[in-house]
Amino acid sequence: QVQLVESGGGWVQPGGSLRLSCAASGSIFSINAMGWYRQAPGKERELVATITSGGITNYADSVKGRFTISRDIAKNMVYLRMNSLKPEDTAVYYCNADLLATYRDYVRDRYLEVWGQGTLVTVSS
Repeated sequence: QVQLVESGGGWVQPGGSLRLSCAASGSIFSINAMGWYRQAPGKERELVATITSGGITNYADSVKGRFTISRDIAKNMVYLRMNSLKPEDTAVYYCNADLLATYRDYVRDRYLEVWGQGTLVTVSS
């Protein structure tokens, strides 16, 4: 079993900053990409940012220049630094990982996609 646990959400005023963290635990052989997604009330879940094991990042246009994704491979963690937050950033933020759970999965090239339970970010005055 693999678990992703997010932390760091909360309430912040417009223009403020927050840092989200996500820790992966359990049976993990290796993690390929990790990322953050969000879902606002009444909307579909959307990509916020992703980062590969090689450090290649990808951002949604709406967060470019304001959010920064990073990861600590040794600790199986991914972070999202969010600056200049806007009310439209209000959403539940979900951590995502694309990983190999065991050596057998590595040999078979069988990746597993895992999601966290989400952490709420509220931006309002």
